[in-house]
Amino acid sequence: MEHDALDAGEARYELVISVDARRSGQYSDAEKPRMRERIYRVLETAFAQAGVGRDAVHMEDRGDGVLVSVPGRIAVTRLLGLWMVEVHENLREENRSLLVPLGLRVAMHVGPVRHDSRGISGRAVDLTCRLADSAVARQLLDRERADLVLAVSDSLYADVISAGGKFIEPARFSSARLALKEGEVSAWFHLPGRPAPDIGPIAPEEPSAPAGGPAGGPAAAPVGGPEAALAAMDAALAARTAAAAGRRVDDSDGDDEDGADRYRAQGDLSVHRNNVYQQPVHIGRVTGDSPRKD
Repeated sequence: MEHDALDAGEARYELVISVDARRSGQYSDAEKPRMRERIYRVLETAFAQAGVGRDAVHMEDRGDGVLVSVPGRIAVTRLLGLWMVEVHENLREENRSLLVPLGLRVAMHVGPVRHDSRGISGRAVDLTCRLADSAVARQLLDRERADLVLAVSDSLYADVISAGGKFIEPARFSSARLALKEGEVSAWFHLPGRPAPDIGPIAPEEPSAPAGGPAGGPAAAPVGGPEAALAAMDAALAARTAAAAGRRVDDSDGDDEDGADRYRAQGDLSVHRNNVYQQPVHIGRVTGDSPRKD
């Protein structure tokens, strides 16, 4: 790449690619070398298949991923199109024999990049790494059970992807707003081989538990936690029971000190929770002179 001819203060506009492995911290020390071998095999094979010489790109090892910069003489569309197709196919081939499939988060952005003897730097590099590590990229990969997710900057989408091209389909990208350390930015996300992803609700980058509920109510349960799930099941069961009997469950106004559920029953109402029955049980009622049912 002839970067020796450049001073550290000079910069060139290059395509920056950040590749991270999904849940790399869950790999044991013995498994990580094999995981890293797979990542390099997937990427380097894809470069060869896309006609991009290995010596034409700069690659830095990141332990659980790779940081790449590609000079401007290589068309960005080739990396966004053919190279991404080959990365996806190579990754799927690697995963055929794995009980726990390798998942990759890939991010791309074009901007000024500075090279020195230790690697590359610049705001373009920072943004690319932030996109690959974003909550949207992480959660899309897990929620959609995908092998690969691609995140691109808003400027890269507007300048290159929106025009389309070979293996580049802008309609298969979805946008999202990200709250990064440097501030809010827009980005676009794509799951290769699939329609545009439904971004949907995404947990914040650094979720924190609220101190209390709204309007002085009880503290909110952790989202997705077991307590929240049990409470939701209880509420749904009580609502179904009351609705089936033609009764209405009173809305809580938060004024009850004991926090108990309140029901308005215009007949019989029986609510059962957390019971374990060791023998067959019939729960009935007494009407008129009929004998009591146990």
